[in-house]
Amino acid sequence: MIMRIGSKEFDTEKQVYIMGILNVTPDSFSDGGKYLQTEAALRQAERMIREGAALIDVGGESTRPGYERISDEEEMQRVLPVIEALHSAFDVPISLDTYKASVAREGIRAGADMINDIWGLKADPAMAGVIAESGVSCVLMHNRAEAVYEDLMQDICKDLEESAMMALKAGIPKERIILDPGIGFAKDTAQNLTVLAHLSELAGLSYPLLLAASRKSVIGNTLSLPVDARLEGTLALTAAGVMDGAFMIRAHDVRENLRAAKMALAVRLAY
Repeated sequence: MIMRIGSKEFDTEKQVYIMGILNVTPDSFSDGGKYLQTEAALRQAERMIREGAALIDVGGESTRPGYERISDEEEMQRVLPVIEALHSAFDVPISLDTYKASVAREGIRAGADMINDIWGLKADPAMAGVIAESGVSCVLMHNRAEAVYEDLMQDICKDLEESAMMALKAGIPKERIILDPGIGFAKDTAQNLTVLAHLSELAGLSYPLLLAASRKSVIGNTLSLPVDARLEGTLALTAAGVMDGAFMIRAHDVRENLRAAKMALAVRLAY
């Protein structure tokens, strides 16, 4: 399928893409505080684009385990200047990582081409309508208030199908919807590993799949490594995810993940 995000086309079946992570937060688990200033954020975005990022994902609220929600106004103060600057400086689609409809609305006005919602439209009842009215694309991530499941994979598939149905009912076209299994959200280490081992089941939902596992605790807990030593583990998950059907990888380390993803894609297409 060819998906359009902003002014760019993405082949969800025969290509793979890296979404570069740009956190403009003081407290993100991996890079909090590094890119709070717009100039620093622009320099980081330029570096990621130079290394091959096809999209830039801007986040203004840390969603690490135990995060504290900030106000819509504070989130907008962080992300809007960066989105405006990116939109003016670079010809790549901009994703806005938010679950708040008001932030999404203003972010789209500032130049965002996609909304990356960690609650899959379920946190803010107005979000689906904002996305539908604007015509932007969206990533719907799996999440729950508690990591309690009767059957892990069946429940995740059901939850994601519910999010997709909410999007369709609001008027968001199917060709503008991406699903994300939500690695690190409402899942312990064992559950995360199970999801990663069964990604192909989620790819079977007939929506393009994004994998966002970069530097996450499932890697740290499995390999007993701190955040700054999780590159190899991230690359292993990137390769495995692409082999199981993911077409987009959300990552901090763009060059390395793009190389791993392209190699895995070549193997998958030759299979």
